[in-house]
Amino acid sequence: MKENILVMENIRKVYSNGFIANENVTLAVNEGEIHALVGENGAGKSTLMKVLFGVEKPDEGRILLNGEEVHIDNPNAAIKMGIGMVYQHFMLVPSLTVTENLVIGMEPRKDGIFYDAAAATKMVREAAAKYNFDLDPDAKIRDLSVGQKQKVEILKVLIRGAKIVILDEPTAVLTPQETRELFVELKGLKKQGYTVIFISHKLNEVKELCDRVTVMRAGKTIGHCNVADVTEADISRMMVGRDIVMEIDKEKNTLGETVLSVQHVTKYILGTKKILDDVSFRIRRGEILGVAGVEGNGQKEISEIITGLDRDFEGTVKATPELVDVRNCSIRQLREKGIAHISEDRMTYGIVGDGSIADNIIADRYYKPPYKQGLLLNQKAINENTDALIKEYTVKCDNREQPIRMLSGGNMQKVVTAREFTTGASLIVANQPTRGIDIGASDFIRRRLVDLRTAGAGVLLISADLNEVLEVSDSLIVMHNGRIAAYFPDASKVTEEELGEYMLGVKTMSPEEVKEVADCE
Repeated sequence: MKENILVMENIRKVYSNGFIANENVTLAVNEGEIHALVGENGAGKSTLMKVLFGVEKPDEGRILLNGEEVHIDNPNAAIKMGIGMVYQHFMLVPSLTVTENLVIGMEPRKDGIFYDAAAATKMVREAAAKYNFDLDPDAKIRDLSVGQKQKVEILKVLIRGAKIVILDEPTAVLTPQETRELFVELKGLKKQGYTVIFISHKLNEVKELCDRVTVMRAGKTIGHCNVADVTEADISRMMVGRDIVMEIDKEKNTLGETVLSVQHVTKYILGTKKILDDVSFRIRRGEILGVAGVEGNGQKEISEIITGLDRDFEGTVKATPELVDVRNCSIRQLREKGIAHISEDRMTYGIVGDGSIADNIIADRYYKPPYKQGLLLNQKAINENTDALIKEYTVKCDNREQPIRMLSGGNMQKVVTAREFTTGASLIVANQPTRGIDIGASDFIRRRLVDLRTAGAGVLLISADLNEVLEVSDSLIVMHNGRIAAYFPDASKVTEEELGEYMLGVKTMSPEEVKEVADCE
């Protein structure tokens, strides 16, 4: 094993708006190790990796590869140097096969002209066998599980010659079983001499998988450690500069009136396929109902139906203490009646990117007192409210007028939650509220959800983070193939392993069991 096969030395990156994303950052990675890169959102991890992969150019510093200084001007140059990056959001074409996705841009040709499908399939089959990836070269991407899609993404960079693989939050949407399988494969790559840079907010995974860790905070390198020499609490303290209490102490909940009734909801896509199949449940005041499931099993659709974004469904959905039919109300009317919504797609439904932080916070209240006086906006009230929420939700920004698109993902999410959590809602639909968010921000948002529940709101929590679902929820359901595969009235008595079995369809409760425990009728 070579030490310091990759060194990023004194990297400085300043964006055009003057924001210093990286300041004198150093990263040293050994050959054949799995090296964790951790830090809060906005700590500079993504920028550093974009510099390494040629997406961004550093203003100062240098990159050494095998002891020689290199200049990585674009991703193609990075790939030629043996550096590959797998992004958190998959970049695959669903309608194409595994083989077609893997050979895009490097298709084998017959006589230098015609696409050689047989040669492409052979190449993919041999690569999958080499790295012990169980993949069918002829399968369509749309028919694969999330875990299999992850394998395709990793194989895509390996087949292009990568010896250093950057993985950005690779387990964010995987079940425990899929995560365990991925770790076996990553350890296999390590044995073959490959180097992995593992970006994650899940410190338990860092401890389980990685050899060394580099911690960043506020654009700077805080330290490098052997993972065996530190605890999760040690790493957390380095990341946020203070102790984080990982467990949430919840008061015993007192259930009140029903604020959401979902009855026999079915939704079709492409005319015939059921993405939701006879789904029924209810939520009462003082209750957090968690929803676990592999992505694509109806969670997104049910959240959009409840919040009025989708009206094309069968069945009935009634929400708020008035139990109004969501089909009969506009989105503004639903919000006025007490529904708050944190969408999984914050860039589309959560924010106006070019708008200021203040614009985004008052987007749902600008037309009401005290923010409006007569025909004019009350700028003083808007500014005071925005500044107070920026402080309360610890949003890292220049000022209230900064365009929200200039913030890190975690700080964007804090602005969204600051708006949604201060509406006085009786029902909060939170879809992936902490995805891609650092440990400090995640802890803050989770505690706020519990506080709102204790104050009498009902919460629907949809999350791919099983630890979050189990920690925050009072009760939970598991979605599989558009149906409720299981319902647990006490989330504290379920394990991640058990949830994973229901998520994958290994186990399923009978409709009678689900109906009985969900108390839907």
